Amino acid sequence: MQNVKQIVLERSGFDDFNPVQQQALAKGLLEGRNLVVAAPTASGKTLVAELAAVNAFLSGKKSVYIVPLKALASEKYEEFNEKYSSIGMRTAMSIGDLDESDPWLGKYDVIIATSEKMDSLLRHGLEWLDRIGLLVVDEIHLLDDPGRGPTLEITITKLLSMIKPQILGLSATISNYEEIAAWLNADCFRTDYRPVKVEKGIAINNIIYFEGERKNEIPSSDEQSVGISLDTIKNDKQIIIFASTRRGAEATAEKVSDHIKKKLSEDERMQLSKIADEVAHALDRPTKQCKRLAACVRGGAAFHHAGLVAKQRSIIERYFKEGKIKMISATPTLAAGINLPAWRVFIKDMKRFSGFRGMDYLPVLEVQQMMGRSGRPKFDKTGEAILSAKDENEAEKIWEKYINGEPEKIQSKLGVEPVLRMHTLALVASGLITTEHNLIDFFSRTFYAHQYGDLTELRKTLDKVLALLEGFGFIKMAESKKADDNPFVTAKDMIANEGNSIEATAIGKRVSELYIDPITAHDFIEGINSFSRKKITPVGIVQLVCNTMEMMPLLSVRRAEMKNIESMIASNAEYFANDIPNPWEMDYDDFMKSVKTAMLIGSWMEESGEDAILDSFNVTPGELRARLDNADWLSYALSELCMILDKKNILKEVRKIRLRMKYGIKEELLPLVQIKGIGRVRARMLYTSGIRTIDDLKKMPYERLRKMLGEKTAKAIKEQVGESASSDRKSDDFGLGNFMKASEANDNQK
Repeated sequence: MQNVKQIVLERSGFDDFNPVQQQALAKGLLEGRNLVVAAPTASGKTLVAELAAVNAFLSGKKSVYIVPLKALASEKYEEFNEKYSSIGMRTAMSIGDLDESDPWLGKYDVIIATSEKMDSLLRHGLEWLDRIGLLVVDEIHLLDDPGRGPTLEITITKLLSMIKPQILGLSATISNYEEIAAWLNADCFRTDYRPVKVEKGIAINNIIYFEGERKNEIPSSDEQSVGISLDTIKNDKQIIIFASTRRGAEATAEKVSDHIKKKLSEDERMQLSKIADEVAHALDRPTKQCKRLAACVRGGAAFHHAGLVAKQRSIIERYFKEGKIKMISATPTLAAGINLPAWRVFIKDMKRFSGFRGMDYLPVLEVQQMMGRSGRPKFDKTGEAILSAKDENEAEKIWEKYINGEPEKIQSKLGVEPVLRMHTLALVASGLITTEHNLIDFFSRTFYAHQYGDLTELRKTLDKVLALLEGFGFIKMAESKKADDNPFVTAKDMIANEGNSIEATAIGKRVSELYIDPITAHDFIEGINSFSRKKITPVGIVQLVCNTMEMMPLLSVRRAEMKNIESMIASNAEYFANDIPNPWEMDYDDFMKSVKTAMLIGSWMEESGEDAILDSFNVTPGELRARLDNADWLSYALSELCMILDKKNILKEVRKIRLRMKYGIKEELLPLVQIKGIGRVRARMLYTSGIRTIDDLKKMPYERLRKMLGEKTAKAIKEQVGESASSDRKSDDFGLGNFMKASEANDNQK
């Protein structure tokens, strides 16, 4: 057998393993021992995972590598594929459709997925499940995250219950890593080792005070970010500045860009101008935000946040890694994202607004994640992480909290009803749970149970959830042995009682596969039944989609907008799926928010541009895309429920709306966008020129089409509609029009 250590070292370009990797090997990593590694960012944890994955591959086993973000999945996929495809180890990435079992994954040795996608795969059933020998959980401290944590916890518990693979948990430095390890029956260790040492300091006015006696004077400026950035550029280095808000990140980038551009060479300016053009034209029509970002890039700086479209973020990341962009001003989400280090990190905002506590200091773990971006392996011997303070008193507090302090304890977030609704139904639908006994037994093996021990409150919530799911018709329960009525009961006591048997109904199984909240599914079913008795309109369908947990947070309603939204509600009252709450009821505020969010999506469907949407709704292109992606997923789920309920007339309208949301078009353009290469802009251009249907496209002379859309696009379109680009003669091939009719026929047979 090939030597695992030698394979990994050779393909990583190292002569030996660093202390983190050596300690993992000493703990039995290659002997199949479960292990939790708590170490700083850029300490070499990924190489530990590579060792375990190569070892599993050479043993004939699959590895599943769970990451929190799609961007991280892409990064890991590229790394594994580039390094290990030569030894025959095949790597796949599965991060897309949550209603697919992806059977093709059976051919691969390493599967990289988000926790949501892995959970979805388990719901659909995996033929290759018993071939999984290794489970790597990257950023396992995200068990603490209210959004992603519960799904991660359930997915880990499922896999450990079903197949018991070797598990490797990788974490930032956290205080209760031993508790997580005990839950996983794993060995563990914590280290502060980093190949690039981080020198930590605090900036007060124009002086940076580092650990020890060292201090550094930076150029004086009204804005600390400017002075620190100029000092960084003077040292021919790069900097990431973290701001608490998108607006703050943008303003910082603009200020710094104005100063950096004066220090750039002519060659640098020419390179940055080309990059700026790429950024500006990432969308069909550049928005104000695109132009603002491009202007920053021309000065050697950029802002980076979720309001940008993915292509823009990718461009910024690529050219920052190449050293062309000197400074990035970002929101904290970048700290938990892809590997993007800089010599210096400056955290300018130590507080963030919280709805519960107002302005409050950031969590220690989050700040340490940001500081961990400092220092570039292979380029720097040291990096600098600098925090901002107003005066010496605040500096002392910040020093004790963030530099000398311990990160927060990781706490399970599993015990809340919305989470338990989804996952309880999934457990029953997958057949893993068949009785109340099984259900409690499963939850007794979660991190939640390990932390809290007493499952009394969880049992009450589960009882409520089971009653709800049964009332919705998603599960069936039959009496067997009654559970103990004692309100103070341990997991062991509860497991001793079988309780009722539980079985998912056909529609319950489908709801689980669709990966939506059971309440959302119930509301959709009620809405579909309501639409059967009234006129179906886009407003009604889109508002139904928006009025869901999955679309949260909905757009807030400003006082100045209330009259307009109330007018919209009044004029469409008969088309909404559900009754409109009374203005004095608590639900009315949420209803108004759902209507405003529906108006946003409706504006896109009426062909408003990203700039107009930004002006009208204060929604950036990146946020718009994220909301449209969510709405698309929910619209798909709604269409699937229409099929189950045999509501073909409603199904037809939902499908049309889903396409309109995807392309941002009015209904009249639907025939044209079915053709590959025609989006909203080209479709409108063709329509305005009198081309309304597939038949019109067939009849349109190739030369005229070429002049409108270009030779490559015109040729591709003519081929799709069964025409020869050279002769314009009609072909007898199975053209797109016939294909569409055949697809509709297949849908009707399902």
